[in-house]
Amino acid sequence: MNKKLWLVLRWVFLAVVLACIYLPILLIIVYSFSSERNIGSDNGFGEFTFSLYGRLFQNDLLMEATLNTLGIGLASALLATFIGTFTAVGLYYMRKGKKAVNLVSQVTVVNAEIVTAVGFLLLSIFLRDVIHIPIEKGVLWLIITHTVLTTPYVILTVSPRLNQLNPNLYEAGLDLGARPMRTLFTVIMPQLIGGMVSGFALAFTLSLDDFVVTNLNKGTSGVNTISTYVYDNLKRNLDPAIRALSTIIFVVVLVVLIVFNIIKNKKAKAEQAASKSLGK
Repeated sequence: MNKKLWLVLRWVFLAVVLACIYLPILLIIVYSFSSERNIGSDNGFGEFTFSLYGRLFQNDLLMEATLNTLGIGLASALLATFIGTFTAVGLYYMRKGKKAVNLVSQVTVVNAEIVTAVGFLLLSIFLRDVIHIPIEKGVLWLIITHTVLTTPYVILTVSPRLNQLNPNLYEAGLDLGARPMRTLFTVIMPQLIGGMVSGFALAFTLSLDDFVVTNLNKGTSGVNTISTYVYDNLKRNLDPAIRALSTIIFVVVLVVLIVFNIIKNKKAKAEQAASKSLGK
C-alpha cells in the first residue's frame, strides 16, 4: 500500500475516533447556550442565551446532587489515595505472597460493577439484620463503597512509580539513621507524589462517574448524585440545566488537566536540566 495513502487512512481513522468521542460533548456545550428545551426541535437551535446557567443555580435538587457528588468524590478519592498508596508500598516491599495479594486487590477492577454494587447491598443488609450493626445508607455509606471501588485504581497508578525507584532507597535511608516511618515519609513518599496525584484524579473521576454502585446503595434517605438525579428525572422531564452543568464540569476538568500537564512538563524539563548540569 502506498505510504501516503496509508498516512491519510490513519489520519481519517483518528479523526473518526475523535469525532465519536468529542462530538456528543460538543453538542452538550453548544446547546447549553440554546433557548430550546429539547435538542432537535422544529425551532432548531433557537436563541443564544445564558439562561440555562442561571436556571442551574435555581434548581435546588440539582445543586444538592452536585454538592453530594463532589463531597462523596473528594472524600472517597482522598481515602482511596491514602489507602492505595500505602497498599502499593506494602506490596512493593512484600517478600512472600506478593502475587496473591496483588491479585486479590485487583478483583474490583476486573469484576463487573453490578456484582460489586449488589455485594455492597447484601453486605449492608447482613450487617444490619444479622450482626445488628446500625447501617444507615446515605453519604457515609456511599463514601465507603466508592473508596473500596476506587482504591485498586490508585494502587495501579502508584505501583509503576514505585517500580521506577532505586530498590535500595529504603535501606539507604535506614543506614543513614532514619527510623522506618521517617524513611517512608521523607524518602519514599516524596518520590510518589506524581503517582498519588494521578491516582487521586482517577479515583475522583471514577466516583464522579459512578451510577450502578451509587444507585443500589444510596438507600431511601433521598441522597442523590448527578448520575442518579439524571436517571430519576429521565422518567419525567429532565431539566435542560443539566447541559450547563455538564459544560461546567467538562471545562473545569479540561483546565485542570492542561495546568497539570504544563506543571508536569516544566518539572520534567527542570529535572533534565539539573541532570545535565550535574553530568557536566
